[in-house]
Amino acid sequence: MSIRGVRLDAVLRALGGAFVELVLAPSGDDVFVDSVVFAEVGDLTRPRTAAVESSEVWLAVGIGAAELAAWLNRLDQKGSAPRAVMSKEASDTSVRAAAQRAGIALIAVHPDARWDRLFTTIRGVLDHSVSRQDSDDIVFGSDTDLFELAQNVAAITRGMVSIEDEHSHVLAYSASGDAADELRRQSILGREGPREYLRKLQEWGVFESLRRSDDVVEVPAHDDLAIRRRLVVPIRRISDNVKGESGFSSDLLGTIWVQEGPVPIAGDADSVLRGAAAVAARLISRIRDAPSNEAIQIQRLLGVRGGGVDVPSLAASLTIPMSGPAMVVGVASIGNGGLPSSGELVSSLRLHASAFQRESLVSAVGTRIYVLFPRTQSVKSTVSWTREVVARLDKVSPSGLRAAVSSPVSTLAEVAQARAEVDRVLDGTSGDVRVTTLADSRTPVLLGEIMDTIAADEQLHDPRVDALDVYDRRNGSNMRESISVYLAHSGDVRRASEQLRIHPNTLRYRIKRVEEITDTDLSEPSARLLMEIQLAASARAVSSPNLSDPSSTLRE
Repeated sequence: MSIRGVRLDAVLRALGGAFVELVLAPSGDDVFVDSVVFAEVGDLTRPRTAAVESSEVWLAVGIGAAELAAWLNRLDQKGSAPRAVMSKEASDTSVRAAAQRAGIALIAVHPDARWDRLFTTIRGVLDHSVSRQDSDDIVFGSDTDLFELAQNVAAITRGMVSIEDEHSHVLAYSASGDAADELRRQSILGREGPREYLRKLQEWGVFESLRRSDDVVEVPAHDDLAIRRRLVVPIRRISDNVKGESGFSSDLLGTIWVQEGPVPIAGDADSVLRGAAAVAARLISRIRDAPSNEAIQIQRLLGVRGGGVDVPSLAASLTIPMSGPAMVVGVASIGNGGLPSSGELVSSLRLHASAFQRESLVSAVGTRIYVLFPRTQSVKSTVSWTREVVARLDKVSPSGLRAAVSSPVSTLAEVAQARAEVDRVLDGTSGDVRVTTLADSRTPVLLGEIMDTIAADEQLHDPRVDALDVYDRRNGSNMRESISVYLAHSGDVRRASEQLRIHPNTLRYRIKRVEEITDTDLSEPSARLLMEIQLAASARAVSSPNLSDPSSTLRE
């Protein structure tokens, strides 16, 4: 018989003692859980959404001890309840007593722990772990996940292990004992280690060695900062094609760190770490390349995976209402680049979106991230939220973030249309306005689509523009720029010449030469209009040869 979910004790082992501590478990810590949700004070009193109601692990964000204890005491009168509650108020005696009476597991969360990191870690365990019987065998099997890998490496090396991504964010770690130093504790809590120690690592060439070599690097202890000895090995994507000058893959995925505990690190730790790095590379690549089941379902709802969509089934699986309005927000980088660290950005967006609307869903598709808000129809409040979030998260992208907000649609069945509208706006705008809608950007969006239609149809192409380009190349002139600026200023020679920084008579001469080269009478309004359209269409085709197509990245 297959049991859905992951045992609570397995989740706690994965999180380790640095994040959380089990305070009490009236029904035992071997119960199975398969969902986690942020819960706030309002969820304790008002009717709860389907997503909150059905979740088995609650993260009590911003809920004080008195409110939490009162809610736990009312549970026998209020229907369904989670199987476990994680709270930073778990040490309060009234909360503990109420949880015991309610029969709910109570888990204390470190006061400095970041809720978004905790949520992401638990979601990762639930998404990618499989339930299995406890085993004493220490193997790096094909079904190993990152947390189990960290635990296995710790058992063999006799140290405390953490697995980090290329941005030094902890992905998984083994259990921590009393010997865990401050650097390990702060890293697991999602915070930066002591700056003096980071400077030492730079001075010792640790980071440079990890970038340039596959060798295990020994990092000595730093007694003044109470930092213990460590070993670290790089994790690189396994590839036959991407090689650096030394013959190894240059695609760094992360690192594995082993902190020495009360006993010395095992003598064969180097070979163990090299093998573990290869396993971690496969696991990280698999996780990044294969979206979770929830992500696939969200993408189907957004209409980017093609084929028929069973909206009622998807809504039921995602525990969101089928009826009622919905809106979509799309987030992208300014310019043509993708979103760096999109995993962290998705997590941050999910946290902010959940605070704004409890049933929100977030998924990355290609170079964009989409947020779906069920039961939402206020454009004003959604745009306001989006502006605030873009301002907060803007630093994650070197070129900055921009976003588009869809018009409300009446049901989930129309969400794909809302996503398509968002893509139209993102495709047709440049990011001069960070957050916009189709209603606010209709002019650039429609003009852009007209230009794209012209550029894509050979029969709509005017060869006279080519003649102008050929003339400029042969003569080293800038007739195209001159006529473009002239037309942009509606034929105002003075203003156009000022922008071009030439004499008005020089511009008049160039306009006459353009008329001769293209055999066009620019005194005719229709000729000027056609020339401006053709110049804009060809310029857009050169600057944006490929239109954004989020679904293309998902096609087999």
